[in-house]
Amino acid sequence: MKTEKTLWGTSPCGKEIYRYRITNDSGAYVELSSVGAGIVSVMVPDRNGVLGDVALGYRDALSYFGDGPCMGKIPGRYANRIAKGHFTLDGKVYELPVNNGPNHLHGGPSGFQNQVWDSREKDGGVEFMYFSEDGEMGYPGNLKAVVRYEWSEENELKLILMAETDAPTIVNLTNHAYFNLNGEGSGDVLSHELKLNASEYLPTDETLIPLGETAPVAGTPMDFVNAKPVGRDSREDFPALKYGKGYDSCWVIDGSAGETVRFAAELHSPESGRTLQVYTTQPGVQIYTGNWLEGCPEGKCGRSYHDYEGIAIECQRFPDTPNNPDYPSAVLRPGEVYHEAIIFAFSAGA
Repeated sequence: MKTEKTLWGTSPCGKEIYRYRITNDSGAYVELSSVGAGIVSVMVPDRNGVLGDVALGYRDALSYFGDGPCMGKIPGRYANRIAKGHFTLDGKVYELPVNNGPNHLHGGPSGFQNQVWDSREKDGGVEFMYFSEDGEMGYPGNLKAVVRYEWSEENELKLILMAETDAPTIVNLTNHAYFNLNGEGSGDVLSHELKLNASEYLPTDETLIPLGETAPVAGTPMDFVNAKPVGRDSREDFPALKYGKGYDSCWVIDGSAGETVRFAAELHSPESGRTLQVYTTQPGVQIYTGNWLEGCPEGKCGRSYHDYEGIAIECQRFPDTPNNPDYPSAVLRPGEVYHEAIIFAFSAGA
């Protein structure tokens, strides 16, 4: 395993931006950036052994600041939406910036995804650290977040997400990479086949805030218990699909959340033969089919990506958990350690 570190640019505030490449013995590699502790590239073989980049990303490091898609990065302090930009913790109401219709999204306009994280190589992996001060974007408590990436000889990308706080707060970290198993810039992913280990999902209102109850996927376009093409039912007359202009919902992963890493999702391209399996300790998985990619910064392919050219598989706490006491808690208290894992396992077959 070989790790290379290069200076990729300088942020608007003058902080150096680094890019890391971890290459295994077969030549497959991942590239990571200190902007948002993000995934820049994932170069893996197809069924014929030809390497291709299956992660969407931008050519220029500065394009990763303030982009709508949150391309490949770690959103925070709370990934996904919080209704009306407020929540109550220990009897106190906290107000957050509203940046997605009437709601708060991905930690706000100065969320973790728009920060340059400190970075280092350690024990064969790459670690990124961001210190979020008390009151930043309205969140209570000083929070230290650490994200560690490891790349294996078997083409598995493992993420460990950790955080500690000095005062009660909320935290929800995930990775927002967009995958196209035919290669970035190759067209839409609607023919990709998706399977989810989820028999229930979270219905939402028209602003994509959960209504508080789970619903069975059986008999609806939300049913991916058995693999099916992503685009097969995506234009059905169904509330979740109309609200999001395609899939942008959270599914409840079957089984008990906690320390155990569970199978969450499988994405397969019949065209390239590549398969991505996703495992996690998180209770939910947000599937977003890149419904609003149009107009994003120039991609590595030399143009802006179009809608539906990538799919994000975001393992996380449920949206708006701080306002839903029945959901698995997102509260972190002093002395506790937020510790979650996500594994993206790539393979190729006939």
